[in-house]
Amino acid sequence: MLGLGLLWATPSLAGQQAKAVPRIGYLGLGFSGGNPESLDGLRQGLRDLGYVEGQNIAIEYRWAEGNLERLPALAAELVRLKVDLIVAPATRAIQAAKEATHTIPIVMTNSRDPVGTGVVAGLARPGGNITGMSMMTPDVSAKRLQFLKEVVPRASRVAILWNPDYLDKALQESQWEENRSAARALGLSLQSRAVRALDELDGAFASMTRERADALAVFTDPLTLTYRKQIAAGAAKHRLPAIYELRQYVDAGGLMAYGASLFELNRRAATFVDKILKGAKPADLPVEQPTQFELVVNLKAAKALGLTFPQSILIRADQVIQ
Repeated sequence: MLGLGLLWATPSLAGQQAKAVPRIGYLGLGFSGGNPESLDGLRQGLRDLGYVEGQNIAIEYRWAEGNLERLPALAAELVRLKVDLIVAPATRAIQAAKEATHTIPIVMTNSRDPVGTGVVAGLARPGGNITGMSMMTPDVSAKRLQFLKEVVPRASRVAILWNPDYLDKALQESQWEENRSAARALGLSLQSRAVRALDELDGAFASMTRERADALAVFTDPLTLTYRKQIAAGAAKHRLPAIYELRQYVDAGGLMAYGASLFELNRRAATFVDKILKGAKPADLPVEQPTQFELVVNLKAAKALGLTFPQSILIRADQVIQ
């Protein structure tokens, strides 16, 4: 009877093992809790598809804490854990994950230019083990400068605050050329203000004042996103109307933002996670681009600068922060 009981138990145990909870590796650029919108979007997307973290799916988090040189080691650690899939939120994390594995599927949530950076062969046919969401939208940079010009018609000099350590040279030049082209069309001249650390912000703003910048545009990266409150405060102190790519900067006190929603990009990325866990190959899943963009304006920040948003901006705004 004991022998028969063991025989009967064997298929049951095998069935339980076959239903092991899938594990996702998350390779974050910043700090844990530093940019909740991204994770909130991913988790919401997973919940919409029936996944509940800690119940039928597990997520292994690894954070670079702003030190991008840590990414390769963190990616290798996720590979050693034999996760079923890696979610990488941005270009540098995607590149680190790609170098760490050619077999574990990788889902990107907001790559700027996955084709140009070589992480995928093409949008329709990504090939390899990577797919997901792209932020490759060249006309958005032009739209941001256009909105800035509408709010500050007198502006002729726009400072660009950016982190040269974030993007590789090819992607840096691509982003700059988009902005140069848009600036030429609007009659604007651009001033480069590079920052690599928080303690360089004061000097950058002082330089903008000396060079008589009329307005400011900020490139998004882990540094500027992490210190968005300090950047918004610096722009207010130096009375510089500023436009950002993500609404998170406006929530932190910035004047206005126009771009894709990080929440929505990550929520949509969850569909790739679901398809791959159910057997789909990344190479067969076309990369998607954002179709919805949000314009967010901050009336309080405008008042502090002595500005009034024109009606043309307010009627197009997706959200007006009072």
